[in-house]
Amino acid sequence: MDLRPLRIGNLTIPVPVCLAPMAGYTRAPFRTICRRFQCGLVFTELVTAEGIVRRQAKTLHYLASFPEERPVAAHIYGSNPDSLAGAAQVIESLGRFDMIDVNCGCPVPKVTRKGAGVALMREPGRIRTIVQAVSQATSLPVTVKTRLGISRETFNISEVAQAAEEGGASALFLHARFASDRHRGPADWKTLRRIKEERSIPVIGNGGITEARHASAMLRQTGVDGVMVGRAALGNPWIFEDIYCLWAGRPYTPPSNAERRQVIAEHLRRLHDLVAIADRFRRRRRLTSEEATCQKFRGHLAKYLAGMPGSRKVLKDMSEMDSIESTLAAVDQILGTSGQPLSLPSH
Repeated sequence: MDLRPLRIGNLTIPVPVCLAPMAGYTRAPFRTICRRFQCGLVFTELVTAEGIVRRQAKTLHYLASFPEERPVAAHIYGSNPDSLAGAAQVIESLGRFDMIDVNCGCPVPKVTRKGAGVALMREPGRIRTIVQAVSQATSLPVTVKTRLGISRETFNISEVAQAAEEGGASALFLHARFASDRHRGPADWKTLRRIKEERSIPVIGNGGITEARHASAMLRQTGVDGVMVGRAALGNPWIFEDIYCLWAGRPYTPPSNAERRQVIAEHLRRLHDLVAIADRFRRRRRLTSEEATCQKFRGHLAKYLAGMPGSRKVLKDMSEMDSIESTLAAVDQILGTSGQPLSLPSH
């Protein structure tokens, strides 16, 4: 297939494939790596609008970003239109984001208890009001990420998609599962196709893409304007390069163990830089910056090394890896690689 750019408001994305926002994972270091491997658009983790409006240091740290990861979208949540609009103004004033995405699909209780996330799907009219308020508060494109419904008993994505478009949304990112399903079961691509046919704004499909060929299949079977990859990218940012090569008609070469080690080391170093900055806002430190970095990196490390010979035993001892040196030594043990230890700046 031919590569076709994705246009969202005034933003043009040359490669119509995006990295889905994932709590605890889509921080700036990982987003930057995905962008390098031909991911067209990346999203921050879910960030509370109330914290942004109040300019809480801890909340604003979730908006930390690197210049080379652009275009990047700020992914925010809340239920108060004024707070969300205020957060949009703060985000635009930072000058480092290209889009604002309003979450209407997160099923996590701490979000839904506040009437935010997927709980907003109970009131399509409220979604319309929120999108309208945010759109009027910023010149950046405003989009909505949502699901098919809270459950099969509330299958109201058509009403929600209509409300989002009427409110001024520039695009819809649709995870083709119900909130009650979380990530279980097959994604409903038939509904993706129907929503694409019903709406005039771009629809980007999410769900069921674990290999490059699935991205092509989704475009072909549903007619969506772009695709979004989530969990399949964890430990495998090269999936975006694989998709790009497939679409561009180029051969794809998987990473060597040495290349994999290089990416892991870079990810660790840049994550440490971010954690060290965040530590400045903490009154009490239970862990050093390096220990906290290794702890936060465990989820990524398990994904990077999953399925490799010898990884099970090493990953079982992950809790004891509290230094960059010990973490990379474990990586080298599994990959059969070696490299210079990272020199960490003092903070």
